[in-house]
Amino acid sequence: MGVVEYPEGVRADGLPAVLSDTERLAVLEASGMIGSAPEQVFDDLTRLAVSVTGSAISAITFVGEARTYWKSVPHLPYGGLEHWQNGVGESFCYLAVGANGPFIVEDAAKDPRTAGHQAIGPWGVGAWAGFPIVTTDGHAIGTMCVIDASPRKWQPQELETLAVLARAVSNEINLRISLNSAQSALATAQSALATSQDLARSLQESLLPPVLRPVPGMDASARYLAATGDIEVVGDFYDLFNARGPWWTAVLGDVCGKGIEAAKVTALARYTLRADAGEHLSPAEVLDRLNAAMLAQRAPRFLTAVQATFRTTPAGAAGRLCLAGHPPALIRRANGRVQPAGVPGTFLGVMPTVRLTDVRFRLAPGDLLFLYTDGACEARPNPRNSLPLRPIFDEEALAGALADTRGMDAAATNAYIAEVLAGHHGGWASDDTALLSLRVPPNP
Repeated sequence: MGVVEYPEGVRADGLPAVLSDTERLAVLEASGMIGSAPEQVFDDLTRLAVSVTGSAISAITFVGEARTYWKSVPHLPYGGLEHWQNGVGESFCYLAVGANGPFIVEDAAKDPRTAGHQAIGPWGVGAWAGFPIVTTDGHAIGTMCVIDASPRKWQPQELETLAVLARAVSNEINLRISLNSAQSALATAQSALATSQDLARSLQESLLPPVLRPVPGMDASARYLAATGDIEVVGDFYDLFNARGPWWTAVLGDVCGKGIEAAKVTALARYTLRADAGEHLSPAEVLDRLNAAMLAQRAPRFLTAVQATFRTTPAGAAGRLCLAGHPPALIRRANGRVQPAGVPGTFLGVMPTVRLTDVRFRLAPGDLLFLYTDGACEARPNPRNSLPLRPIFDEEALAGALADTRGMDAAATNAYIAEVLAGHHGGWASDDTALLSLRVPPNP
């Protein structure tokens, strides 16, 4: 069997020494995953991994010192605890655990790290990609992987989505470890609430780009504002990436509903948009393809979105923008004047035929394009604490606030809008809000 050399060394049986680490095994035991039965929360994630990568198999496993315990293998019927495990060396899962990082194989039979491995035949491994399940203190206790029977080249978007799903599993496990360590019923309830919020926000953040990639010649900033006290993952998301050549794509969307179903649709939307934006410079065409993908995957939630595809020009920036059931974008001119942009269109994920229209826009030096979710134009105070009731902070009020940001850069604009919204709802945000600003810097 081919063996990978790791900094921690190799045991006498050829397996990574880290598998025998006492602290790692203690954390694995505390997770409660050893010998546990399948659960829908994990099966949802493995099915999503199959959906977005097109792989034949996806699995979540937990790796002990001598045994690998299966947690989610949706393509196999559950055969009882004694059958849902195998020897550590009888699968590839220990490789990602031993490396405490991604282990990617495009041709298992030819890759020198895996050639001749005893798992290739029984599992039908042609290609394998896995990411470790990691605890908060850095111990790798399991793996989330996908397997194809034939060799294949894994696409960056597929690996990015798989990494997001592995982090979601890690967050769920870390939540359970925290709950298991609670000392009393009250402390357990408080810990459950706090950690559930952390889990939801962590998963929400994992579905957003960690930082915006800088656009040459542009000033860009995004901000995510969480709803007050919400412990479920919601579907607000944004992205900014290079589509092709000089063309860039900015997209912001809002998935209906909350929880794992919303997270699945968010992951599907980001993956599809990134995959198709490089082939089609028309935002309407890309959003139409996303609608088709959602229907094909029977997405459990619909979404609204706004997408802008643009490039910088000697005069500033120019591009096209499309609304799919989403509030209009706002353009703040250098002189402070604010105008809406976009033609109302159909939301995605319900009807096979949608009405989507591209609208051209131009930004001169000092102009700013502002994208937002409906949390920014439906902000309202807590009805229990506001008598008489104050009106909803609508699109007109949002445009007025944006006009007050004249001369501000993208980050300062988002910060000001966030402050205005907080002042209006008094610290009680009824919905999550995403903001994305793109500005052409003014001439010196």
